[in-house]
Amino acid sequence: MILEIVSPEAKLFSGEVTSITLPGVDGSFQILNNHAPIVSLLQKGIVKIVGTTFNFSKEAIDKFTKVNDKTYTLEIESGTIEMKDNKIIVLAD
Repeated sequence: MILEIVSPEAKLFSGEVTSITLPGVDGSFQILNNHAPIVSLLQKGIVKIVGTTFNFSKEAIDKFTKVNDKTYTLEIESGTIEMKDNKIIVLAD
């Protein structure tokens, strides 16, 4: 899956991921490859990204926390997610 994380300031992340866990307004949820199309609101919490290639913008690298070689986390205040055709776009504050 392709993941893009965008904030009002800049694109924070783009890359190939195997899963993403997000803080939804009704609880945390995970998206895997070939997930059904979805649009959802996000609340304050931690976004967990598991992937193979990580491309962080230079301005955003300090916003991510490395868990291990294949996992990073990002703390957000709120946001929106759209998943369609194995492409995930997260608009995060």
